[in-house]
Amino acid sequence: MIRPKAAIRRSKPSGAKRHHYHIAMLRIGRYNCRMAPLRGLSNLLLCLFMPNFRRNRVPGGTYFFTVNLRDRKSKLLVQKIELLREVVKKVRQKQPFHIDAWVVLPNHLHCVWTLPLDDADYPSRWQNIKKTFSRQIPATEILSETQTRQNERGIWQRRYWEHTIRDDRDYEKHVDYCHINPLKHGLVTAVNDWPFSTFHRYVQTGIYPPDWAIS
Repeated sequence: MIRPKAAIRRSKPSGAKRHHYHIAMLRIGRYNCRMAPLRGLSNLLLCLFMPNFRRNRVPGGTYFFTVNLRDRKSKLLVQKIELLREVVKKVRQKQPFHIDAWVVLPNHLHCVWTLPLDDADYPSRWQNIKKTFSRQIPATEILSETQTRQNERGIWQRRYWEHTIRDDRDYEKHVDYCHINPLKHGLVTAVNDWPFSTFHRYVQTGIYPPDWAIS
């Protein structure tokens, strides 16, 4: 298994291998969130300031993504959550990446990935996830002339948001953003109540307390 660039521990190490830790109260919107001790990321290349239409590709980099369904009123992602999980599993078998954080909401998802050290090709991974998922869904969506002409499906938005993680604080911010998103959208009153999230994995390893981020 590919190890993430960031290892999060519960207590301080001693001796020469000490890392900088902090415990803080983080306020996200109107929610107070207790932070667990966080070990720093390995040094990443500085994020390049690039126009939105260009992708920043850093081999072995850690990235935050937001991927949306075309129909913003759809609940397809949670209705077909087992299919989505199976698709992601199959893509990872052929094109490995580490899942640092992931949350699936009815019509969009957020996640943080770390790629292998010699690999920066996240676009083909997303292309394969989208295509494989779409092939398993009955073709009932309304297509534009362009989509019909190009033999495309109308399930996913064509573009997605990508952000290259720059440092410790940036990593912490985006992992927290993933996990708090169901609460932010009013789907639950406590993050722990949303089932489609890596938050539960983080609780099991002691990184978050179970009552983290309650409205």
